Amino acid sequence: MVKYATRQIDLADSITDIQLDAEQSGIALTIRNGGRPIAFHLEATSPGAALDSHYLKALVAKKAGRELIADTLRREIRLRPIEEEAPSEEPSLTIAICTRHRSKLLKRCLRSIADLSPLPKDFEVVVVDNAPQNDETEHVTRTFDTVRYVREPLAGLDFARNRALAVSQKDYIAYVDDDTRLDPLWWKGLREAIQENPGVGAITGLVLPLVLDSEAQVLFEQRGGFRRGCEKLIYNGSNNPFNELYPCGAGIFGAGANMTLKRDCLLQIGGFDEALDTGAPLPGGGDLDIFYRMIRAGYPLAYEPLYLLYHEHRSDLRGLRRQYYTWGLGFMAFIKKSIAADPVMKDRFRTLVYWWIRYALKNILKDSIVKRSLPLSMSLAEFWGGIVGYCGEYSRSQKRVQKIRAAQGSVSTNP
Repeated sequence: MVKYATRQIDLADSITDIQLDAEQSGIALTIRNGGRPIAFHLEATSPGAALDSHYLKALVAKKAGRELIADTLRREIRLRPIEEEAPSEEPSLTIAICTRHRSKLLKRCLRSIADLSPLPKDFEVVVVDNAPQNDETEHVTRTFDTVRYVREPLAGLDFARNRALAVSQKDYIAYVDDDTRLDPLWWKGLREAIQENPGVGAITGLVLPLVLDSEAQVLFEQRGGFRRGCEKLIYNGSNNPFNELYPCGAGIFGAGANMTLKRDCLLQIGGFDEALDTGAPLPGGGDLDIFYRMIRAGYPLAYEPLYLLYHEHRSDLRGLRRQYYTWGLGFMAFIKKSIAADPVMKDRFRTLVYWWIRYALKNILKDSIVKRSLPLSMSLAEFWGGIVGYCGEYSRSQKRVQKIRAAQGSVSTNP
């Protein structure tokens, strides 16, 4: 059994010894400086290892020394820390959780929202129950006095996301997955990103593992997980001289598990594409599509590490293999859709396809020859998903969506 401990060290506090449990053979260490994440490190150990403070200090110096210096300088060169600045008006916020039959996960997520420090001054929490077959989600939601319950009868994540957009009247909508737990400083990071980036249309944040209690969870995190690093980033415009595939490789922008969109900007570009993220046949691509369309519409996108939450990864290898398959599927479906919808960028997208094929085949070759962290079956699943996605999955999904609407006697829920 492969199991890693998840621990945090804040350099503003003293570093103390860490004792792993007997079944834990590694550690996932988040290094923070005054609350701000500056590094994340995975390390295999002997089972039940005792990591003393001297070892941990040396590890921090090695893995986060440069990051600590950069973070200290960033703080020092500011005339006033962002938390001391007084904006004329704090933005209002809808926190939207789109869910279906996962009441235990939902309850944990809602409790973490209640524990935010600070809490937004003007916010609401909306739970969108997507095509429910029972009332368990409604029952859980009603136990939280300040949470608003909404049903979306059409099955599909982007139907639910658009329902949240339709019912919200706040400045920003934060979409968080039901299998996540928000860090207590989540709102502080989001507010900081909004204040630092006037006119921002989208914000993504750091996503770290909630637990690493199985081989599948450890493998996923060893391959990078949902992480995009601990450095503030801002993306603006449709060209980047250092990346010929930008902005078509929309995976660089962040993860849909932790994204906030300015409501007016989202309405301006037409909301989410309901033919993406449609459930089992095509459970992906919606976040890639919305990030790409935001950038192409001229709205800046910011990545803020302090805007942080923890995601519970799939715990079994079969589920992980399915996830890699759907990543390839959703990515290529997004590409085929975008080539048709945005012909100005078709050459860049086609270059991206060639790059991705070479990348996938390289991974397959390495996994078949050299023993790496991820089993060969995962790389093969992602590649096969990409093939299926490129060969007409988006157009097939459009037809499925039409049938879903017809069966419900409904038109698009796009606002």
